[in-house]
Amino acid sequence: MKSAITWMQKTAAAAAIAAFGISGANAQDKMPSGEPIKVGILHSLSGTMAISETTLKDAMLMLIDEQNKKGGVLGRPLEAVVVDPASDWPLFAEKARELISQEKVSVVFGCWTSVSRKSVLPVFKELDSILFYPVQYEGEESERNVFYTGAAPNQQAIPAVDYLMNEGVERWVLEGTDYVYPRTTNKILEAYLKAKGVAAEDIKVNYTPFGFSDWQTEVSAIKEFGSTGKKTAVVSTVNGDANVPFYKELGNQGIKATDIPVVAFSVGEEELAGIDTAPLVGHLAAWNYFQSVDTPENEAFITAWHKFIGNEERVTNDPMEAHYIGFNMWVKAVEKAGTVEPDKVIDALPGTEQANLTGGMSKMLPNHHITKPVLIGEINAEGQFDVVSETEELVPGDAWSDFLPESKKLEADWVELKCGNYDTEAKKCLGDTMAN
Repeated sequence: MKSAITWMQKTAAAAAIAAFGISGANAQDKMPSGEPIKVGILHSLSGTMAISETTLKDAMLMLIDEQNKKGGVLGRPLEAVVVDPASDWPLFAEKARELISQEKVSVVFGCWTSVSRKSVLPVFKELDSILFYPVQYEGEESERNVFYTGAAPNQQAIPAVDYLMNEGVERWVLEGTDYVYPRTTNKILEAYLKAKGVAAEDIKVNYTPFGFSDWQTEVSAIKEFGSTGKKTAVVSTVNGDANVPFYKELGNQGIKATDIPVVAFSVGEEELAGIDTAPLVGHLAAWNYFQSVDTPENEAFITAWHKFIGNEERVTNDPMEAHYIGFNMWVKAVEKAGTVEPDKVIDALPGTEQANLTGGMSKMLPNHHITKPVLIGEINAEGQFDVVSETEELVPGDAWSDFLPESKKLEADWVELKCGNYDTEAKKCLGDTMAN
């Protein structure tokens, strides 16, 4: 539950709201003019991922609207160009090409699944444009044309497992949707768990297709796996609308958090909005932001969101905050470079800082990942998360996992090394010779 806001916090929130641009009396005096700068929005508005991605489109429209009220960028208005890749991974590449080649956007904010991101990477490299990717992912990648504002595994998956280990968990179900993010993340987690002394027979891995709905057999298997007397937990990389029947079946089979806790990496406030959360109280999620975080910056963001969307019931979530951070970093980099030319903006982005909504200051690193806090949240009856664990410091995103032998030797640095996969042993950049 969100705690009460003090008078000082309200005052600070009011200042943050004014800075955010929703209460400036002279906002019209700053209205930009000239040729618009086009901003591409590449999120699924239909299909299995629409449950998660539609809100990100709305968040981007809000951020663009508020930036225009503050004078635009370089004195020019921003113009949103929205396309719908419809949860169709090849269509993401086609729509990205349309945005860059036909619509002439200067930057794109988009994708959710890693398979959609992988689909568009060749397009952004070929056409030399910029993608801001706002969702937690499996790591094992650092591209010059991509800026990763979601969590790498060391900013979500590893801390979540550490938290559960400290709670006494000994058996592990790695339950995921069948595509690159869950498979690579679970590969990292398996290696990490075994390095921590977990036996192979105490790790169960299972994958289901996108949009999977018949969870009775899978949930029964989880229940049986957890019946050995050892404390068991589920680490869930289930994505999209499959989460709704998954959580419903957990409730149907009476799996409580006190018995087999589930920690999810892709379930936030938006996904819980369509579920009866009463049977799910106590289950967990690992993110870098929760709506329930009590800071002036977050109060300002929530107020702006409700005003823009016209609905006090609409929630905020972690990928929205990632877009907030990434968008503001892009604005600062463009202003610093004095141009929207991609090469100059790419060079200007590392070192850029932006206050995040949890009260810290995130920084874009040379590996094109950012520093983020790691929060573990517990589902409450209102469909929100009570924060039960938070890192003391912001954690730098690691592009390459230290727990995979082939990755441990790699370093990403686009400032000094000009390389996303530099082999520190061979002292050379692997470039496109290694599939990222």
